Amino acid sequence: MKKTKYIWYIIAICSLILFSLILISSIINIGERLRRIHLAVEILFYLLVVILVFFGIINPIRIIVQSPDLKIVTTLDQDDPRVYKTYKSVAKNIVNNNDLPEESKSLLVDYDTKEELIINLQYVFHTCVKKDLNKIIINHAKIVLISTAICQSARFDMISVFTINLQMIKNLVLKCGFRPTYKNLSKLTVNVFGTALIAEGLENMRLEDILPNSSLNVLGEIPLIKPLISSVIQGITNALLTIRIGCVTRRYLFSDGEAITKEEIRKQALKEAAKLLPLVIADTITFFPKKVVRFFTNRKKKDDSSDLVTEND
Repeated sequence: MKKTKYIWYIIAICSLILFSLILISSIINIGERLRRIHLAVEILFYLLVVILVFFGIINPIRIIVQSPDLKIVTTLDQDDPRVYKTYKSVAKNIVNNNDLPEESKSLLVDYDTKEELIINLQYVFHTCVKKDLNKIIINHAKIVLISTAICQSARFDMISVFTINLQMIKNLVLKCGFRPTYKNLSKLTVNVFGTALIAEGLENMRLEDILPNSSLNVLGEIPLIKPLISSVIQGITNALLTIRIGCVTRRYLFSDGEAITKEEIRKQALKEAAKLLPLVIADTITFFPKKVVRFFTNRKKKDDSSDLVTEND
């Protein structure tokens, strides 16, 4: 078991190093192009990248790693002071990162014993925290769907999918107040990197590889429909993979020492992803019309106000 754990650590570290090299290569490539405009533009670009990388990648990793591991209390003697300290840290994180009712908040702030705190934690987690985890997964899957469907750059798709998935894991950890074990975090890292690579490969996907020729002939008669369908399929596929990672993360957080096999986690994650994907697609479809209607409504109001000013003049 220990050897397997360290193998996952090594694979996760190698994945992060490989992603870092790809990211640095892309940044340098863009920087060299901006240098042709002006050196100051290149320097400003690098400064912006440093800020984005810190807040988008480094800081989420720091937050995840520094969060308490609730599973460790199952391996320690219950009289060990570290057990009580871990539960207190989890309670504090839940209070700070959740909009809890005053009654639930008081349960995690005012307690007398460790046993009372554990009971309060279980109650608040199942009544206030657990129900919001799917919302986090759906929101990030929607962002992935929109960003990868709109953007036509394979490298940008890879970086954005990696970053958004990392943000999702961070938000799930903050919501729960604790993180999965380092072994499970290593597995998640490999999953996120693999999903990012798939997102990059999907950009080169052709409809000829998916749809029959009869359907392609019909679509070919409609202007711009083939690239549109291709982009939508890419976005939906990336959203499905993002939901799967979110479900796996949630499963790791819920396990708490239970004997759950890798196969069970994979099957359960795929089932839940299939259930949540229609919600993501429906939410995304309603998102665009609202934005379009709002844009034209505001535009009409501006035109009407300008016409009114002209008439008064």
